[in-house]
Amino acid sequence: MDAVFTMVTIWLIILVILVIVAWWIKRLLNACALANLTEWGNPWLNYLDGLNRLFCQYYHRLEYIPIELPKQGSAVIVANHLSGLDPLLLFAATRRPLHFLIAREQYERFGLRWLFKAAGCIPVDRSTRPERALRAAWRTLKAGEVIALFPQGKIVLPGESKKPLKRGGLWLAQRTQSPVYPVHLTGITGRGHIFRGILWRSQAKLVSYPPLTWTAESQPEQLQDLIEADLTTLRELSNLE
Repeated sequence: MDAVFTMVTIWLIILVILVIVAWWIKRLLNACALANLTEWGNPWLNYLDGLNRLFCQYYHRLEYIPIELPKQGSAVIVANHLSGLDPLLLFAATRRPLHFLIAREQYERFGLRWLFKAAGCIPVDRSTRPERALRAAWRTLKAGEVIALFPQGKIVLPGESKKPLKRGGLWLAQRTQSPVYPVHLTGITGRGHIFRGILWRSQAKLVSYPPLTWTAESQPEQLQDLIEADLTTLRELSNLE
């Protein structure tokens, strides 16, 4: 009799725990649905979008000026690169799906490839055929989508020596006549690291600037200045547009 009573008690406890867990999951999903601002065409990606916005807002205390992308048509977002948190902050500051160009070794990380693929990320084989990624990005822009990238090419901390920006992103913008949206990120605690940047709580700040537009009248000298500029120059140029 005692054994039966014990088993019933155990199952009741398990049932109560499952009900509580289900209730919290339902609350979380509702909160994610309310926070979701980007239509990804997939309900689970929409939930993840909302979860990411909550994560950036409440855990990383993100302060930002929204990136005012056009409602339709192609665009290129360029930002400085401080940590693995950077893409999440960019996702949280926009209302359109972003398609990131990311290094192949990051794209193939165990357990994350499905997510990168579902989000339309474009892997870059930097040591072999990087032009394949450029062609894929070009097709994405021609389809009216938004590309996001870090033209410094790697994580670069403030004060480190700066090299000219990688040419690919600005080349894509020119060839597709897509506006370029400069973004500057600061306040990240885990700077210089992929996972520490995500896990260590930050006081993140994101500042977006007016877009740089490409026109048929653009002077070659101006285009060369933009290709070789660092993000500070991009901000200065964006204020002159």
